[in-house]
Amino acid sequence: MFVFGDSLGDVGNNNHLPFSILKANFPHNGIDYPGRKPTGRFSNGKNTVDFIAEKMKLPTSPPPYLTVRYAKLEAFMHGVNFASGGAGVLDSTNKKHCITLDEQIEYYSNVHSQLSGQLGRTNLQTYLSMSVFAVVVGSNDIFAYLKSKHTHASDTSIITQMVSKYTQQLKKLYELGGRKFAIISTGPIGCTPSLREHSKTKECNEEANRLAVEFGVSVAQLMHGMASELGDVKYTFFNTTVSLLGYIQNPEEHGFVQAKAACCGLGDLKAKIACIPFSTYCSNRDNHIFWDFYHPTQIVSKMSADMIFHGSAPHTFPINLNQLISSSL
Repeated sequence: MFVFGDSLGDVGNNNHLPFSILKANFPHNGIDYPGRKPTGRFSNGKNTVDFIAEKMKLPTSPPPYLTVRYAKLEAFMHGVNFASGGAGVLDSTNKKHCITLDEQIEYYSNVHSQLSGQLGRTNLQTYLSMSVFAVVVGSNDIFAYLKSKHTHASDTSIITQMVSKYTQQLKKLYELGGRKFAIISTGPIGCTPSLREHSKTKECNEEANRLAVEFGVSVAQLMHGMASELGDVKYTFFNTTVSLLGYIQNPEEHGFVQAKAACCGLGDLKAKIACIPFSTYCSNRDNHIFWDFYHPTQIVSKMSADMIFHGSAPHTFPINLNQLISSSL
């Protein structure tokens, strides 16, 4: 599995960016991770990528690229994780504080070259045809747009920009051997504690959610088009918004007692101040949907991975990840 995207997939790449402020390599992050240690994951424990790796029966979750970039070939054989907290589809999103998606793809190109040199072109094509290219990205572009929105900017133009750029990026991965894609859409980001906290009523930010839905619909159409056009592309698309809104709107049905506030942080909804060492955190993380003011708890990540792997429409379509792995091109 090769992983690309933002903090929902980052397993420690940002730890190695000296000037980035977007890091999670400190308590209370990782409090439920094996060894109770912060690893750079934006979570109280494992993230969705970790659980997917377990379901794929990989020996470990693919390692962060910046820890293995100079390693021997064996370090890459079960995949690499390029995801970086803060990254977006657009190159301008948090550029100074993350590995942009374009840069992640460039890093993957380096790995591709190393593998090609070691395996040869034919063996590499076979290897990559059995690999999953997982991408989770888009939320940070929408957050950045909402923060800097000007009256002359239109919602349509930001989504159009994102989809145009994303098309180029996914086709670049195809050119570099990607054939099986697991696309994880943006969730209902308007319901994150961070955006709720800005509302007097503490309700979800409908504009943010609408943009997330619009982007998700466009990306689903993009993947359908790529599969039709290229013939040897297969994919699974996880509609994170549909899945998480089910938890948020009916928390008790899914075992949650807190759907609005973060588990770790300070202030209203624990969203005034981030999850940092002097923040307070909840004792039962499994009954919270959100770990901090942006990210889900480990239990939500596990539930998402279950749905990605075994689910069906409207959550996961046109096939799930288990079917994708089993399918022939």
